[in-house]
Amino acid sequence: MSVSPALTDLSRLYQTEFVRSARAVGVLWAVCTLCFAIIQVVILVQPSWIGTADTQHHGVGQAPPSGTLGLFEVCLESDWPVPDCRGSLSTLTPLSSFQSVAVLVGVSLWAVWTSVLCLCLFRFCSAATVYKICAWLQLTAGFCLALACLLFPDSWESPEMRALCGESVGSFSAGNCSVHWAYILAILGVLDAAILATLAFVLANRQDALLPPDAKDVTTGLLMSA
Repeated sequence: MSVSPALTDLSRLYQTEFVRSARAVGVLWAVCTLCFAIIQVVILVQPSWIGTADTQHHGVGQAPPSGTLGLFEVCLESDWPVPDCRGSLSTLTPLSSFQSVAVLVGVSLWAVWTSVLCLCLFRFCSAATVYKICAWLQLTAGFCLALACLLFPDSWESPEMRALCGESVGSFSAGNCSVHWAYILAILGVLDAAILATLAFVLANRQDALLPPDAKDVTTGLLMSA
């Protein structure tokens, strides 16, 4: 059965509009994925997961320590502009109390950077396949990061935390300290991973569903050459 010229032109117009929309959303998703990967590096290495509260010392005696703590380092404020940091960031050795948290964040970092590298597969595989691979990797990254955020407060009863935040610290009790921006950024990273994975699944499903049957092969080639 032959197709009329009017339907052919409509199919080509529909295909062109779809390619433009898919390209724009796909580029936005890829840029956000790269930004999320960079944020993951910051979350892992920054010693600002928790820190002392801004309190004034009154009376005699030694003032309580002031500083911040991360997965690899404990940084105390000093007379110099640069804080005095103690830890093993250079050798990527986490603090003993936060080893499991550091491993989970490391796995999350690996998963999201693997999804960034998978963007190169757009030239060799179908777009729907690449989107699904990246979506599962981003779900893995978000799941590991969520576990790390849950395990971190449970590890507060540690010598490093007691030295920085006082003897009143315990599991899910920060004592004289409070959570800082790196931990909050990790929680936001979980939400970011969920949104990116959902968008990748949507792009993968729409890749074939929105196109006419006779235009799928042509559109796939256009996306590969974009």
